[in-house]
Amino acid sequence: MEDNTFKASGKYKETVIFWQKYRSSVISYGIPEKKAQWYEHWARQFALSIPRVPLENRILEQANTFLDSLKNNPNIEDWQLYQATEALKILYEDFLHIKWSQQSSQMIAPSSEPVKGLETSPPNQQPQSNLRTLQETYCEQAPSKSNYLIHQDIFTRLRSEMHAARYSLRTEKSYTHWVRRFINFYTDKSPLDLTPDSVKDYLEYLVRERKISAITQNQALNALVFFYEHVLNEPLDSIGDFTRAKQPQRLPTILTRDEVNKVLNEMTGVNALITGLLYGSGLRLMECLRLRVKDFDFQRKQITVRDGKGRQDRVTVIPERYLGQLQEHIEKCREQHHKDLLQGFGEAYIWPAVDRKYPDAARAWEWQYVFPSSRLSVDPLSKKVRRHHIHETAVQNALKLAAKKAGLSKQVNCQMLRHSFAAHLLEDGYDIQTVQGGGLRAFGCLSHNVI
Repeated sequence: MEDNTFKASGKYKETVIFWQKYRSSVISYGIPEKKAQWYEHWARQFALSIPRVPLENRILEQANTFLDSLKNNPNIEDWQLYQATEALKILYEDFLHIKWSQQSSQMIAPSSEPVKGLETSPPNQQPQSNLRTLQETYCEQAPSKSNYLIHQDIFTRLRSEMHAARYSLRTEKSYTHWVRRFINFYTDKSPLDLTPDSVKDYLEYLVRERKISAITQNQALNALVFFYEHVLNEPLDSIGDFTRAKQPQRLPTILTRDEVNKVLNEMTGVNALITGLLYGSGLRLMECLRLRVKDFDFQRKQITVRDGKGRQDRVTVIPERYLGQLQEHIEKCREQHHKDLLQGFGEAYIWPAVDRKYPDAARAWEWQYVFPSSRLSVDPLSKKVRRHHIHETAVQNALKLAAKKAGLSKQVNCQMLRHSFAAHLLEDGYDIQTVQGGGLRAFGCLSHNVI
């Protein structure tokens, strides 16, 4: 894309940052990241359609002309047209905050024949500017965006309470998702009028009609318990008995030492280091990806896992096989961090309290991720441009591919490596308390048989 598209704004250092921020804005609407890429695609196509006119200088007629061209394209389906419409609405209404998009009563209406399932406004009523995603159109269980806007004060309070409780961003998204679905289930009632019996009926509906698993039902229950207790100030003490999804009793699948070696030998690059630590140190995937430089003690051959499951810290070992490779990898990360600093970036996410107390800590080398992403990204909360850690799906996909190349018939995943780590420790004679502790709090005693 040509740089003159953004000449008038002067807000962004480079085009890539602009589109990263736009995608974050799309995701903030609850749109999945994979679909957010397509929203960005349509917005980019519109930007390229008139390359000499900056986006901020364009008018409604130009947006409608672009959408009409999509409508007349026989290769574009109706749902794609509406997705492109939503992409431009987010771009102008919520991201660029252009006056004409917020004041116009005819905000981008590309088709007189709506997609089946999309409601239109009555003839004498102005069309709503609320956005509805493709998922909301075709999936009955998907939460409505208009519902979210109507009760925006409730969701703002919900997010504030989760921030105060120091919940992770993943938990925030999950809880917000379930509260939105719950409110959307009772479209004819206000959330303030919903009783504990409403929660009970909804949880039973999820089991009977949606056929969800026990884990998913518990997640929905936890979200609603938090919602009632911290937002509505009405603890769910009298919900009573309700139909629960049956929890299956399954034994974990364990890889043999030979199978582990076959898989690890098929791994290359950074993914090989990460999977090696999952097995050789007994780490969970997200624990490994969130490791900082300061968490490694190469003299003692130890890794400190901070704020792990249950918000507990623990110490585990660095496997001998990866000592040298890890040190070389960290030196390469130091060079990348130095380049980021020279370009005006170089921040990593740190806890807000630490950031306030030590403003320069986010740029310090010891706080950087050991497994940083290959590109910069925009923090969805603070909107700062940072280098986050590698996304977990990259490791998961690489591990599945390695298991396939190794010829294993088992469905290998990252947690399976941790289970195998524990099983092999027990085979080597370590006591169960040490294994359950998650990784040998005592010294670097594991440097031989496991890996």
